[in-house]
Amino acid sequence: MRDLLDFLSTSYTAYHAVENAKTLLLNAGFEALSETEDWELQEGGKYFVERGGSSLIAFTVDGLDRFSFKITATHTDSPALKIKENPERKTDGYLTLNVERYGGGILYSFFDRPLKVAGRIVVNDGGILKAENVVSEKFLTIPSVAIHQNRTVNENFAVNAQVDLCPLAGLAENGKNWLSFVSEEEVISHDLFVVNGDMPYAFGLSDEFIASPRIDNLVCTYAALESLLSHDKNGGICVVACFDSEEIGSETFEGAGSDFLQTTLKRIAYALKFDENEYAKALATSFLISADNAHGVHPNHPEKTDPTNRPTLGGGVVIKTHADKAYTTEALSSAILKTVFDRAEVKRQSFFNRSDVRSGGTLGRVSLGQLGVLSADIGLAQLAMHSACESFAKSDFNELEKGLTAFYGSDISIKGNQAEIK
Repeated sequence: MRDLLDFLSTSYTAYHAVENAKTLLLNAGFEALSETEDWELQEGGKYFVERGGSSLIAFTVDGLDRFSFKITATHTDSPALKIKENPERKTDGYLTLNVERYGGGILYSFFDRPLKVAGRIVVNDGGILKAENVVSEKFLTIPSVAIHQNRTVNENFAVNAQVDLCPLAGLAENGKNWLSFVSEEEVISHDLFVVNGDMPYAFGLSDEFIASPRIDNLVCTYAALESLLSHDKNGGICVVACFDSEEIGSETFEGAGSDFLQTTLKRIAYALKFDENEYAKALATSFLISADNAHGVHPNHPEKTDPTNRPTLGGGVVIKTHADKAYTTEALSSAILKTVFDRAEVKRQSFFNRSDVRSGGTLGRVSLGQLGVLSADIGLAQLAMHSACESFAKSDFNELEKGLTAFYGSDISIKGNQAEIK
């Protein structure tokens, strides 16, 4: 659990999450590949490739007797505040920064917190434009307006993203450029965010819960990576696909709506001397898990949850289903996962939205726009999704890791409308 908390606390942005994932994989003996170079793959090999510094796909070549893919898709980004170009605003002796919202965050949760500047800068390194990951040591904050000056704040306060969210960065006359938060070099351009700098902490009578920034979806990302490192080898290609941009729709160069996963799987097939026909057959017997978190029953607002499908924190892995396919789970894919989880004694539960509530989306539906594979959506039950600080149960993380490890270690043969699991 300590390693997970370190991952949560230092993966400030998608760039940092991928950097941390690369370190984890390299320490486990994985080989780095490049999209710009030829690939030489071997049975028994372990590899990863990144795109844009914020997305990464890792895979193991476990065996080629049955050529198919077992894929877990997660995402590396979380709601935050993105810093604009020319962001300095100097008024009434203060220096604040002009930001815009990234993703659908609970905006009031960013007030009165220790915030950091983190992300990526581009500098000129001897004539080479070089991207570097950065995070500030110093903090900034977004102060609330005192209740004495906003008497109705507890009744009807609505956050205006342009007016209310500008973080206080210093006094106007301090003479420092705002970029000194992260670099003393000349910065040509940047993708920088204001993020929650809180550390994760345990809470509850038995410390059974964890509260932390970026639980959605770094917990699933870390569980998938750890499962890839530790699963039993049972044939096929085991894949973890960690995408950026899920919080803003995935239709980017690094997102699940790009060709990153499709191109990577094809390059794996070709490097292992399989042709287009064999690749197509492999997809037909492959399986994709979209691992992204679910809403647990809220202790103060249980009425927000479906009457008969009510996942709780501590209740195990959540299998998510939706009639309009916001989630990709269907009867056969659900049955496959239930069988894998039950054999491994993994606790599981079901999630459906209330029928009068619009569903959110996940990576699964986006990924299937690129790949024709059987798929299901799972995740952990959590509270305060898209808050600057979210919560989950420790035991559920253990169940998720056990479930994904069992998935990678299973021999799943899919033929049309039937499947056999060994």
